Amino acid sequence: MLSPQHLLREALRACQVPGILLAFALTLPRASAESAVPPPPVLSNILYGVAYYHEYHQTDRLEEDIRLMQEAGITVVRLAESSWSGFEPEEGRFEYAWMDRIIDRLHKAGIKVIVGTPTYSIPPWLWKKHPEILIDYADGRKAAYGIRQNVDLTNAAFLFYSERIIRKLAEHYARHPAVIGFQVDNETLTRGARNRSFQQGFVKFLKQKFGTTDTLNRIWGLNYWGMALNGWDELPPVEGVTNTGYKLEWERYKMSVIADFLTWQTRIVDEYKRPDQFVTQCFMAVSEIDLPSSSRAMDVVAVNSYPSDQDECDGAQHAREGDYLRSVKGRNYLVTETTAQTIGWDARGQHPPYDGQLRLNAYAIIGSGANMVSYWHWHSLPYGQETYWKGVLSHDLQPNRAYAEVRRTAKELKAIGPRLVNLRIRPSVAILLSYDSNHALNIMPYREGNNSYWRDVVPSLHRALYNNSIAVDFIYPGRDQLKDYGLVIVPPLYVASDAELAEIDAYVKNGGHAVMMFKSSFCDEFSTVRTQMAPGPLRAVCGFHYQEFASIQNASPAQNPYGVAEKDNTAADWADLLVPDTATPVAFYNHPFYGKWPAITRNTHGKGTLLYEGCRPSDALQEKILLDEIARAGLSKPALQTHFPLITKSGVNDFGRTVRFHYNFSGAPVQFTYTGTGGTSLLDQTGVAPGATLTIAPWDLVIIEDNPAP
Repeated sequence: MLSPQHLLREALRACQVPGILLAFALTLPRASAESAVPPPPVLSNILYGVAYYHEYHQTDRLEEDIRLMQEAGITVVRLAESSWSGFEPEEGRFEYAWMDRIIDRLHKAGIKVIVGTPTYSIPPWLWKKHPEILIDYADGRKAAYGIRQNVDLTNAAFLFYSERIIRKLAEHYARHPAVIGFQVDNETLTRGARNRSFQQGFVKFLKQKFGTTDTLNRIWGLNYWGMALNGWDELPPVEGVTNTGYKLEWERYKMSVIADFLTWQTRIVDEYKRPDQFVTQCFMAVSEIDLPSSSRAMDVVAVNSYPSDQDECDGAQHAREGDYLRSVKGRNYLVTETTAQTIGWDARGQHPPYDGQLRLNAYAIIGSGANMVSYWHWHSLPYGQETYWKGVLSHDLQPNRAYAEVRRTAKELKAIGPRLVNLRIRPSVAILLSYDSNHALNIMPYREGNNSYWRDVVPSLHRALYNNSIAVDFIYPGRDQLKDYGLVIVPPLYVASDAELAEIDAYVKNGGHAVMMFKSSFCDEFSTVRTQMAPGPLRAVCGFHYQEFASIQNASPAQNPYGVAEKDNTAADWADLLVPDTATPVAFYNHPFYGKWPAITRNTHGKGTLLYEGCRPSDALQEKILLDEIARAGLSKPALQTHFPLITKSGVNDFGRTVRFHYNFSGAPVQFTYTGTGGTSLLDQTGVAPGATLTIAPWDLVIIEDNPAP
């Protein structure tokens, strides 16, 4: 079988004019379910660094930058991911000396390097030679040159030139002793591509999955409105399509394009990297990325994280993204970008962190299991789109308040980082994450607006747990993961196969505990509504059935069973009108019509229980429900005695000791009672006795390493 690289070369040799490339459709080989990638080399300390682009400077200040980095305690630098035109200023002419000088000087200073493949920002000569590689958008517009990430990832010409620059850089820099890893591409998404090659790739994707258009007609119900296909050449473009099955497969295809592209890049770099080097990608925690598939071939995953600061600095986004990233491979992750000062593509919304917040956020990241914290970026730019996305140094490039806080944090990490790196976190609670349900609920939303699953429901569930210092894992339907947890929380599982639902049934029957939300089990894996009485295959484990549902607004559960403030005793958005079979009603609606149906039920099934929310509880009510189910599952811990803004995280370090992070995400001092066996406060090296009462200053933290248990 010919390799994708060979096919690319042959296709380009056959091209007499650039336009022929439009007819060349390429779908990269799908990421296979090969054995797990071995873990990356074990780190002995937290990597603490910045992204650095000396090539952006108008003057040569390499020596001064590195002097300041050394004084600040920077240990790692990311570079090169947006500098294709520097490495290949003209087609086929490659220059490395300018970057060699930078990496050599960093190495001399003892600073490690992560090299990025520069494929997310193409050079001008490539756009000029192959304008067809730019994205065609749904509204007929074509992406312009002058912005990054403007390329169709399936385009043959783009892939050909990308492979060449990737191989050149990997071959050149894999041997350098400063280079500890490679980052493939940058924040990869399909960016709304609708190019011919992209659409042709979708047809190939459907052929591989469904075989014939007759099968597609049946599964998608294309006889509706007389849209049955007689051949693949009749498949319409996605614009204007109303079929829900088509739309769901389109979203799956976009995710597969990202996964295939990143897997392809990773495997190229793998041919050159040393055993002690890793490959990663700076993901964004967004719903278009199937993170397990996209990172399967990588050694470690990484995220770019930009939460709010000042009065909105709460650590919740760092915790959610950390739990999400850590769950992907069941190992520690990297933060490749986070806020240094202020962010924004213009001057609006400039909110520099309060004193202490930059340091607090770094430890919030580490406490979720990150082995690296890296700021974007080292120096603020005097020009370009990101003029106001400030780095550690401001536009004057002099040490400042942020620099001083970075230096303080780096000094601490040099001393205590070995006690924090490779932290092992093993939650007993998991959130079942369904990319398919997220997409399908955007296609058929149950309330005004979209993305309520990914941007609203899932963060709300996680926040309820985070507020009570409960770490979670994110798991996926059908992957045999449920059995590892005492409680599994299921956001609306709108799309799921019978096999995936059977896994939930078996989990509960065998003694597991679950909390499940409305609209679960309504559609099969093709986004086709089940014709069984709802909730279909889940009827036994749920212990109810229903035939009706309704859009509701601010109904209240009768008798306030969870004792929340009256203003918070609300349910909204949706109601499955449940008829109990074996389930016990927990709460009914306080409403003259809806009051006949329970809003929440609990059912015993085999050795376990399932609580079902037929509606969307308020955030405060959701928190009470989850805490009650955690207690019923026997999972309560001392951390539950604290509440935001006091947050506790814990894990086991390389020395077999439990490390407890106690954070104060507020502008006022807070007190807490230490519940460990006695230990050492790592930041000031003082002893802490069992039951001691400690005070944390505003925007500060205490880290305690427990003594060994008796």
